[in-house]
Amino acid sequence: MGNAIKFGLIIGILSGIWILILHLAGVYETSQGNGNFALLEYASILIPFIGLFFGIKNFRDNINGGKMEFFEGLFEGFKIMIVGGVIAAFCAVVYVQYSPSVLNTDYMGRIGGAGIVGILFNLAISISLMNKQKYL
Repeated sequence: MGNAIKFGLIIGILSGIWILILHLAGVYETSQGNGNFALLEYASILIPFIGLFFGIKNFRDNINGGKMEFFEGLFEGFKIMIVGGVIAAFCAVVYVQYSPSVLNTDYMGRIGGAGIVGILFNLAISISLMNKQKYL
C-alpha cells in the first residue's frame, strides 16, 4: 500500500498544483460557457499517465519481484488512482469554493472525464507492463 500512497500523493499534489496554474493562466475565465478546452487542459493528462506508469512499474520491479500479472497491475493502478483522485478532488472542491465563477463552465464534467481517462490509462499501462500471462 505504501507504493500506492506514494505515487497517489504525487499525482494528487501535481494535479492540485496544475489546477492552480490553470487558474492563474485564466483558462476557466476565458472559456466560460462555450465548452472550449485550452491547450493547457490537454497537457494535464500527462500527470496521471506518468504517475500511473511509474507507480505500476515500481510495483512490478521493486515490490513484486519483477513479475506482474495484468490484474495485479490493474489493482495497484486503482489504488494509486483512488489516493490521487481523493487529493485532486479535494483541491478541486477548494478551488470551486475559492472561485465560484468556475461553476459557469462544465468544470465538474471535466473532473469526471479525468476519472475515465485515468481508468483507460490504468488498463493500457497494466497491459503494457505485465510480464506474467496467467490470466489474460
